[in-house]
Amino acid sequence: MEKGTVGIAMDFSPHSKAALRWAVDNLINTSDRVILINVQPQKADHTRKRLFEDTGSPLIPLEEFREINFSKQYGLTCDPEVLDMLDTVSRTKGAKVVAKVYWGDPREKLLDAVEDLKLDSLVVGSRGLGAIKRVLLGSVSNYVVTNASCPVTVVKSSK
Repeated sequence: MEKGTVGIAMDFSPHSKAALRWAVDNLINTSDRVILINVQPQKADHTRKRLFEDTGSPLIPLEEFREINFSKQYGLTCDPEVLDMLDTVSRTKGAKVVAKVYWGDPREKLLDAVEDLKLDSLVVGSRGLGAIKRVLLGSVSNYVVTNASCPVTVVKSSK
């Protein structure tokens, strides 16, 4: 089977963790490349942001992503639940796991990631906003589904 590149939007919320769990259980195949995509707010100020603000960070291997000091330089959360899922998919399916950090509007940056990383598919969580909130706030998942050049799976987490 041909190797694919699967992007997973990760802000460490319960919704994005549900999306990761779904991708691990249903989408990721042997030897796929899994890229965890984190978008930091534009106003965030981390040591690495100054270097990589325009292009996003280089790809961060799982081993480095796991190191708390390294993660802090990018403003990443070292979340044991997320690391456990990534370790499992790496170990059981031989998937190559990396992370990439962008700074700015999640809608725009996720579309940049689809192009930059040549994703075969993207998985995003849904906050399950009601219709009115979605109109006022704008849904990241809706925007990405509408504008991405690859298939996008939106995973709704159960309340």
